[in-house]
Amino acid sequence: MGLHFDRPWLLLLLAPAALWLYWAWRGTLRLSGRRKGVAFALRALIALLLIAAASGFAPTLRDDYRAVVFVADRSASVSDDARIARWIGEAIAGKDEGDRAGVVSVGRTAAAERPLTAGGGAPSLRADIDPSYTNLTDGLRLAASMLPEGGRIVLLSDGRNNAGDAIRQSRLLRPRGIAVDVVPLASRVADDAAVRSLVVPASVKLGERFTIELEVAATLESEAEIRLFENEREIARETVRLSPGVNRYLLQNIAGSAGMNRYRAEVYMPGDERPQNDAAYGFSRVDGPPRVLVVEGEPGSSANIASALEASLMPYDLILPEQLSVELADYARYDAIVLNNVPATRLSGTVMERLASAVGDLGIGLVVAGGEDSFGLGGYYDTPLERALPVYMDLKGRRQMPSLGLILVIDRSGSMSGGKLELAKEAALRAIGLLRDEDTVGVVAFDDTPWWVVEPTRLSDREAVKDAVLGIQADGGTDIYPAVASALDRMLDIDAQRRHIILLTDGQSAGGGNYFALTDTMNKEGITMSTVAVGNDADIALLRRLADAAKGRYYFTADQSTIPAIFSRETAMIARTYIVEKRFVPAIGQAGGWLPLLSAGVPAVDAYVATTAKETAETALLSPEGDPLLARWSYGAGRTVAWTSDLTGKWASDWTNWPQFPDMLAAWVKWTFPQFSTDPWHVQARLDGGSAELTIAAQGETGTGNLEATVTGEEGESVTLRPIPVAPGEYGARLDGASPGAYFIRISGSDGADGEPSGGSLTGFVIPYSPEYRLADDGEGRELLGEIARLTGGRTLSLDHPEEVFQAGRIAATDKVDLTRALLIAALLLWLVDIAARRLSLPWGRIVDALAARLAARRGPAVAGAGAATALSQLSRRTREAGEFYARGGISRPAPEARTAAGASADAADSPAGAARPGSGTAGGTNADAADKPAGAARPGAGTSDRARSAGSVAGVPNAGEAKASSGAPAGASDAAGSAMERLLAAKRRGSRR
Repeated sequence: MGLHFDRPWLLLLLAPAALWLYWAWRGTLRLSGRRKGVAFALRALIALLLIAAASGFAPTLRDDYRAVVFVADRSASVSDDARIARWIGEAIAGKDEGDRAGVVSVGRTAAAERPLTAGGGAPSLRADIDPSYTNLTDGLRLAASMLPEGGRIVLLSDGRNNAGDAIRQSRLLRPRGIAVDVVPLASRVADDAAVRSLVVPASVKLGERFTIELEVAATLESEAEIRLFENEREIARETVRLSPGVNRYLLQNIAGSAGMNRYRAEVYMPGDERPQNDAAYGFSRVDGPPRVLVVEGEPGSSANIASALEASLMPYDLILPEQLSVELADYARYDAIVLNNVPATRLSGTVMERLASAVGDLGIGLVVAGGEDSFGLGGYYDTPLERALPVYMDLKGRRQMPSLGLILVIDRSGSMSGGKLELAKEAALRAIGLLRDEDTVGVVAFDDTPWWVVEPTRLSDREAVKDAVLGIQADGGTDIYPAVASALDRMLDIDAQRRHIILLTDGQSAGGGNYFALTDTMNKEGITMSTVAVGNDADIALLRRLADAAKGRYYFTADQSTIPAIFSRETAMIARTYIVEKRFVPAIGQAGGWLPLLSAGVPAVDAYVATTAKETAETALLSPEGDPLLARWSYGAGRTVAWTSDLTGKWASDWTNWPQFPDMLAAWVKWTFPQFSTDPWHVQARLDGGSAELTIAAQGETGTGNLEATVTGEEGESVTLRPIPVAPGEYGARLDGASPGAYFIRISGSDGADGEPSGGSLTGFVIPYSPEYRLADDGEGRELLGEIARLTGGRTLSLDHPEEVFQAGRIAATDKVDLTRALLIAALLLWLVDIAARRLSLPWGRIVDALAARLAARRGPAVAGAGAATALSQLSRRTREAGEFYARGGISRPAPEARTAAGASADAADSPAGAARPGSGTAGGTNADAADKPAGAARPGAGTSDRARSAGSVAGVPNAGEAKASSGAPAGASDAAGSAMERLLAAKRRGSRR
């Protein structure tokens, strides 16, 4: 055993600590005697403990033992946790008592299952390590951090490492004396069919026939079905006979539409145990004329748009809003999208997010045409579409609007819990956001009874109203009539030009009532009410009748994500100021490249939807009120155009009949086309432990600098990367957290000379499924394990002999016992004792004497006899001291019997306070006896001096005064002796109090 100090130089603090203690001892006058000694002994010990803790004091123990950390591969290719845990338990059972073992699990990440301890037993392999990858690098690194020099690692794996560099990590272990023993495991052979690769041409011409190559691997012979999809549209399906190994197939296809096409191949085999490897992806760009997607709000209302596109030789697809895809890849086939009077209430939240992402991330153009169901009237307020368009949906206070009174009646029953109620609250907040501070709003939530969340009030404190709405919680049943009646009752007290109620519910009313009496009152008072039925469980018939009777609008939605858009639309429609019905000729503003088409004059417009141009938008045509009629701007990578009148001929018939209209519309659409260069980039992705290493190679010139790449996944999520040059015309980037699938990447950059943009390109790349799910033999893995063992000086162990693990050489290690915590706790406790010793006024001497007496009593008679002898010795000593004191005062030495009495009186005077009380104690008893003698008696209550004089008389010796008179001493000698005695007694009493 030895001693170790982490910071031995801090032991120099002992010198200043000793000096401080000496200085404090000399300067402390309040303490004395044993109490002072105890206090300073405690302080010295506390200082010593603190200096020991600060210097890192630790005893060292030298030991010889074996230290082994097991690294268990729990990836999907092994998937045999029970067998691995059992083998490790058998190996640990063969260790000696002092040997230590730890366990680490490894998959995509590594985690410690058991620290390096001397305990035994099979481990429980429960750590969450993501089995879709094998990262032996992290496993070896973590195991090495748990080991001292000379320890060993036992690696149980199939060797199919697909993350990190295990060979490099092994080379780092050898200098530390850590050897890696390997235990080869067989990869789990499952009934599996996997798509190994899908190869499509990077670029083809429109109408060109091309070949798609497909490789499918299988572990057994079986029938399977192969399916091929182009942009989520199935284009081929074949039943094939798979053989064990790799099967290759060729499929023919014709490029039927221009744009970026995504392909997906899938294999379906009965009994397939690994669905993770059943699909592969590919991209192909089809060169041809640009294609436009037209979405019409009312069937047959887009004839004017279709004629204009056909006149400009632009192919297009025409669909309804409900047919829009939730897959982002489906929009990549188009160069522009036209929304013709489409309300946001017919677009789900996901579709609106995809449209905005297609514009901002993929650079696809967007043109929105107005009408009674578009812009603010269509519920676009605070939606992804509003963010993408060049105009705001509200009027920003520039127009005199009628005063509004709005009450929202929201179902908060238990069936509304979860997403429905949260979207209803968001809808209420959007509706409130469209109102002005002068408007009045109220919110009543109902279950079995109505509850006023917000009493009808003006919007002077919007935040308070929003906080109240957000506090609505779902509970209870559903009773509609009391809630509507309460809302109507409060609405009658609101003074506003337009008053409107919105009722939303998803259930059937439990109670009844005279609803038509309510609607009759609404009609008489000029109050309208719209109803919203959420889901098929709502009382659709009742809600429809209420909306019709109250001259409002009825909405049914099975997609709860449209609730906010419905409320926004309703709030905008009650104002009716959004539709400006007035014939005028638009004024030309910032027309840019469209100016030649507009300079000859433009037709008149009869009506439009009022909006507000955004700050950075270009307003090409304006109304007399300054509202934008035609506006454009750039949004992310794309461009958008807003035409706030309609294109059906109802509001702008002069425009649709204008000979220049086809060219004008074509100009709008072409302006939004992607602004990409003709030299695209080629992107490849390689997986590395859940992250993708991207290689971006230029197909044309290589002088682009400051490259920026925006990667967009299938769900619409996007991330911006800054690739770095790795070779001429080649760049590299890392995409973290990448999952298998198809990705779009928009690449843009600027020339290194002046920093000006050099264009961009939209292309795609594929991240395949993890190599963990590839079908492979064990040969490659065994080679890796053998190389790891060779580099580190390890062994290749067998699964049949787990006892061999702890048969390797021992390591001599010196372990430190960390006492820092114990030293600090001890210092703290001693500090409390020190405070008690210095601050508490206790009879410490008597306490110590009492403890000593109790201890002596427990030791037995012999010890008690020794205590009595000690007491007699003290009595004799005090007798001598009293005699010497009186001798110094001029008193003749008394006879032996008189000395005995005098000694008794002296002891009585030295006893603790209260011991010499009259009539008690030894001195009192002596004085009482003296009172019976003829020589005279001491008076009751006499002091100690009087009692001493009486005691002298009893012994036949004159009292002090008499002795001094007879011996011819000075008259004041007696007084001097008395004052000396009094001073002695006072000092004695002070000492006892301490």
